[in-house]
Amino acid sequence: MIRVDERAAGAAGDDGNHSDVRGPARPCGHMRDNGRVTSATRQPETQAAATPVRLIATDLDGTLLRDDKSVSPRTVAALAAAEEAGVEVFFVTGRPARWMDVVSDHVHGHGLAICGNGAAVVDLHGGPGAHRFVKVRELPRKNALDAVRLLRDAAPGTVYAVEQTFGFNQEPAYPKLHMEVPDILAPAEDLLAPDSHTAGEPVLKILAYHPDLDPDAFLTLARIAIGDRANVTRSSPSALLEISGPGVSKASTLALCCAERGISHEEVVAFGDMPNDVEMLTWAGRSYAMGNAHADVIAAASGRTVANNDDGVAVVIERLLDESR
Repeated sequence: MIRVDERAAGAAGDDGNHSDVRGPARPCGHMRDNGRVTSATRQPETQAAATPVRLIATDLDGTLLRDDKSVSPRTVAALAAAEEAGVEVFFVTGRPARWMDVVSDHVHGHGLAICGNGAAVVDLHGGPGAHRFVKVRELPRKNALDAVRLLRDAAPGTVYAVEQTFGFNQEPAYPKLHMEVPDILAPAEDLLAPDSHTAGEPVLKILAYHPDLDPDAFLTLARIAIGDRANVTRSSPSALLEISGPGVSKASTLALCCAERGISHEEVVAFGDMPNDVEMLTWAGRSYAMGNAHADVIAAASGRTVANNDDGVAVVIERLLDESR
């Protein structure tokens, strides 16, 4: 078991104590749909006590993966060592489940990953192409249509794609940003209509792209325009936004998975690099921004490691394991 410095009084439970007993691993099958995360106020660190790390949550692109989308041998070894030490590892990504082949060979234990910025919990044990959805936190179509309308008004020229559990559809003007051919080309309003051909399949998120706006300015504009109808974030260096259901984020789904395991936020170490990681890094008891991270991520995290191409996640895991011996 890895131990890290505990937050000062108030960061632990009601009595300030933590059990070292690990509950049985369970799939996240009883989550509240679109539940919100209770905010975790960051407290000063203290050297007087140590909190056991029971779960490592890591983003993939720009974090665990190198820029060539590989997992380095050093990182593979660090993940395996953490699992051997009794620490669960969750991959927490904006990727859809069908893009998880890149890490399917590196899942251990429970085999679960959080995909689509928290919109789905996926069992990867089946290997490439055989994943199983354990939980889906969909974006209601009415909310999606409202978001499309409001953002079109606020940022003319925005074009959309629709990410579903198994399908990917887009507007004709949406650029080729992804590694697949869309199933359907149609206006977003048609793709999201209650009587559309895809109406029986949950919408996980919609993607909104603008060809001219600054990415951070586009994110701010969209959050103001859409309000609480949906959760808006981004993970791309371009002006590409990811719009999920209200309250759906990496943090909220991770919090629900941890609650089912009896794991508190103080017992979680998280890693990330882009704005879609900010809530997760703020929620976790200890968090690390990558050396290549966005400024908002650096501000949100409690620590910093080296860049993804320098195996920043492995560097921290190795140190935590060494400190626990």
